[in-house]
Amino acid sequence: MTYAACPKCAHAPLPADQSLPAACPGCGLILAKFSAVTNAAAAPRRTAYPAEQEATPEETVHSGSDAFNGTRDGATGFLSRWLFHVPTEVSDINWYGRIVALLVFCFWTYFIWRDMDIPAGEAGSYFLHVVLTPFHEAGHYAIFRWFGRFIMILGGTLGQHLMPIVLGGALLIKRRDPFGAAIFFWLLGFSVSDMGVYMYDAFDPKLMLLDGRTGADSDGHDWQNIFGDLGLLRHARGIGVFWGVAGRVMMFVGLAWAAWMIWLQKAHLSKSPFAESDPH
Repeated sequence: MTYAACPKCAHAPLPADQSLPAACPGCGLILAKFSAVTNAAAAPRRTAYPAEQEATPEETVHSGSDAFNGTRDGATGFLSRWLFHVPTEVSDINWYGRIVALLVFCFWTYFIWRDMDIPAGEAGSYFLHVVLTPFHEAGHYAIFRWFGRFIMILGGTLGQHLMPIVLGGALLIKRRDPFGAAIFFWLLGFSVSDMGVYMYDAFDPKLMLLDGRTGADSDGHDWQNIFGDLGLLRHARGIGVFWGVAGRVMMFVGLAWAAWMIWLQKAHLSKSPFAESDPH
């Protein structure tokens, strides 16, 4: 770059040949060095990735949450692309169905929380408790019985948690369906509160177990055994209340996640009922 006047002191004229070591007669600025620094600062900074390509408009939209993610990198960006993914087009039929489903779950949550009473042994939904029970028993005898007595006893609670974790994870990874995963996270939250009821009861067992007896009448109370082995039985009630509250927080987060996905999908609505047939 050749300067007509000094960029520092505005002195003119300057030497016709401004290559090194030519300098401004007024202030002594080395013109060639100043030009090199200015050009380097003005050059666009790029990350040197091999075979770098500019994203097409379709790729930009298809990232779904990528409209939400911006240019985030690392673990945060990776999680956002999965947890907030929106397909290129969202079927408006499915979208309105999700709104209805979310409203149903919000009302259901209200009644669950209204009836939930950890000290009284009430999880808030007998129906969901019954749904989780087979997975609880499967955790004991089909999944974790091979890992010793302690893990087998703990495996009942682990089993009932695994059901929403596995199904929600499958929707998230295989179907790229964060809304469905959010609903299963809500169910996981209920399962955690249900666990809190069982934990609270361990200190003074009154809940009826599947064999028709209470933990005071038999050795079948999972958390009475677990807390007894760990020396935590006297803290059972406090631990139960804590996890009861934690479960409700998780249920709220699940509903908020589902609502946020509905909001993100609004900008991608399509009249085609097959718009979401390709999850990728």
